[in-house]
Amino acid sequence: MESVTLEEFRALFRRHRDAFHLETQETYSVAQEDEPFQRFMAGEPVDFGYRQGYLGLIREVTAGGTTVRRVRVVTEPLNDYARFLLHIATGNVEAGEDVRYLARHNAVDLNLPADDCWLFDTSTLILTTFEGRNTGFVRCSDPGVVTRYQEACPKVWERAIPYAIYVHDR
Repeated sequence: MESVTLEEFRALFRRHRDAFHLETQETYSVAQEDEPFQRFMAGEPVDFGYRQGYLGLIREVTAGGTTVRRVRVVTEPLNDYARFLLHIATGNVEAGEDVRYLARHNAVDLNLPADDCWLFDTSTLILTTFEGRNTGFVRCSDPGVVTRYQEACPKVWERAIPYAIYVHDR
């Protein structure tokens, strides 16, 4: 596996027509989210300026015809961090992402891979790395691992609930 810089990662969205993000972690501990999460928990207004670079990229590529999809596999009832992500998902949807949620108990039989991923055009697999915190991305070219994600992602997508319905039913 080779490390992927943030610039290289963002360039993948411009080179591919489909980007699928599978999220399976209970928390992400992203340094940029520390203060916004604390403010969210305190019921205070949250400045989401730190998200503008990513959301701008998503607006750009979806306007150009790229499909960006995300499934969050969550434990219910939602923990505080998952509630925070549900709150900020509105920005993702408004930017053009198709966001869905899948309750973890409804995914048990899918034998999901442990690592979060971005799967571009069903062939380029980028795994998210964690060392207590989200630390970056690596490109995985192991055929067995790639195949496992290629098989799991469509199953998760089909079973997941669209964001608007999931929020409405909460």
